[in-house]
Amino acid sequence: MIKVAMLSFWHVHAKDYARQATEHPGTEIVAVWDEIPERGRKEAEERGARFYEDLNELLALPEIDGVIVDTPTNMHRDVIVAAAKAGKHIFTEKVVATTLKECNEILAAVKEAGVKLTVSLPRLNADYTLAVQDIVQQGLLGELTLVRTRLSHNGAVPSERGPEGWLPSHFYNAEQCGGGAMIDLGCHPMYLARLFLGLPESVTANYGYVTGKEVEDNAVSVLRYANGALAVVEAGFVNRFSPFVIEVHGTEGSLLYSTHDNQLLVRSSKLGEESAKAWQVRSELPSERPSAFDQWVSHIEEGTFAEENIALALDLTRLMEASNASARSGAAFQLSDLRP
Repeated sequence: MIKVAMLSFWHVHAKDYARQATEHPGTEIVAVWDEIPERGRKEAEERGARFYEDLNELLALPEIDGVIVDTPTNMHRDVIVAAAKAGKHIFTEKVVATTLKECNEILAAVKEAGVKLTVSLPRLNADYTLAVQDIVQQGLLGELTLVRTRLSHNGAVPSERGPEGWLPSHFYNAEQCGGGAMIDLGCHPMYLARLFLGLPESVTANYGYVTGKEVEDNAVSVLRYANGALAVVEAGFVNRFSPFVIEVHGTEGSLLYSTHDNQLLVRSSKLGEESAKAWQVRSELPSERPSAFDQWVSHIEEGTFAEENIALALDLTRLMEASNASARSGAAFQLSDLRP
């Protein structure tokens, strides 16, 4: 049995990960630390775990094998490095860090300690993502020219759930979060665009502030590639019914996926003259991969490393840092200008 400690319940998904750890037959939550002690004590009591006010005291416990990190994003660097140096395996919410420099420091500590790190990038494991990858790899779309990915919700729209919406107020804290809609929700469409097209040369971002908070609630980043291809990444906290969308277009075809009907549509000249005349519905999608948490447990049990997951998480930080820099300056930001 892998004994796990929860490090903070700051993130909205912390309870989801705690539930996964409780339900997984190979893991058990035995300890909790939180930067807000009152919250941590409550969560620990609900799970029959011991609460620790001192993070170093918790990390020094030899019986704890791994930690689940859901602290404010600006604490990731110090908390994850400390956990790695203590020899604890680490499962963490995205982003790993808000800057490439801090992300590299974290990954260096993880590598030196030899512990298993997995980052929660859940849409990498979805059936629609695997289907899109398969279609692209078959060459059915020809040379890719445009990717559009979108994820948005109404978390900042005032409603009966709260005057500031249903997101916790600390999700609008620029210091803790490193940004707003783009670095939170936009992570998912961003790492999918990176998955399909690779790393771009530059990023141009525009952020909107519909509800007047200190972080953006409406955001678009445009990724530009050396071969002329583009990716458009969209995210927002101010859209009640916006579906999750993937579009991939190429010289020989296009594919569309949207949660408004949960259908994957393909149209390609590579499928023959008749098939090219109309959109084809891909009704059979690949089986989903195990969740990121399940993969983390498997890496611990089998002694393997989440190499692809970590590489994509590193690139995600690159793209988020570039987006924030571009939004501040109002100009395109070259990824080569990031400080390692």
